[in-house]
Amino acid sequence: MKLRNILAASTAALALTTTAYADGHGPMKIGITQNNVGVDSYQTTYEKAFIAAAEANDAVETVVLDAGGDVARQIAQMEDLIQQEVDAIIIWPTNGEAVIPAVRKASQAGIPVVVTNSNIAEAGFDFVSSFSGPDNVTQGARSAEIMCDKFKDMGIENEAQVVHITGQPGYTTAIERAQGFEDRLPEVCPNVTVVDTQPGDWNREKSQQVMEAFLVKYDDIDGVYAGDDNMGVGALNAAKAAGREGIIFVGATNFAVGYEAMAAGDYWGSIYQSPVDDAEAALKTAIDILNGEELPFLNYFDTPKITQDNMGDFTKPVF
Repeated sequence: MKLRNILAASTAALALTTTAYADGHGPMKIGITQNNVGVDSYQTTYEKAFIAAAEANDAVETVVLDAGGDVARQIAQMEDLIQQEVDAIIIWPTNGEAVIPAVRKASQAGIPVVVTNSNIAEAGFDFVSSFSGPDNVTQGARSAEIMCDKFKDMGIENEAQVVHITGQPGYTTAIERAQGFEDRLPEVCPNVTVVDTQPGDWNREKSQQVMEAFLVKYDDIDGVYAGDDNMGVGALNAAKAAGREGIIFVGATNFAVGYEAMAAGDYWGSIYQSPVDDAEAALKTAIDILNGEELPFLNYFDTPKITQDNMGDFTKPVF
């Protein structure tokens, strides 16, 4: 479906749900079901920031849920929020395809749905009022540019070999960042070869194990791209333990551990993304929708490149 048609459908649906708030309705009841708060510090910080932003707003009442990475649990949580007749639902999808029926059910119940951080699959766009979060395809592309520029500085852009550690399979952010990286790298460094790709599931320990296997399998690895810094540092730890030096590590979502590894000169670059901005943007999007504001379907916040060369321009991440 073309984006302008999605926008028109979303705007028409919202007109039915926002009048009460414009007329001085009581507190907005906004439910959120998150992906997996315990899996990494980004999601933990996001939840804390979301709760703090909601508590600071007297016009908002929230129901905060966590799916724990379980699709079935998230679908049940969506059902529960619909039964509670919340005014809006924010979902951080565990799986961009599997949650579509639940999102559709909320939409059919007249409840606007905001997707946060990682979008659902395009087949579900008709049932979403707005997406709030980063442009993950652009992030992947920027990571490819960071890596290519470094290879050119080193003079190995015509021979470098790269391994790729992705996030959770089926998870939209993982898919989009991988797509952005894999599409952009051949454009900027056509002779660089991606020799292997394996999932790290956003988990540092698993990514370390994936990298250990890569190091056994490949004698020559010049670069590692990881879908976030948590996984990237796991890969870095494996390389350190194996005594393999000179590998260029590039990630996305600059975690504190990534920032520290960059400061130590072990990790080259990443993409700067704030979970606080992410959480506050999602809540604001839901509030604006309920207040009848006209919003674009895709609400991106900027996520710039960060490397050892410019990291002094950025504060250390809090997660």
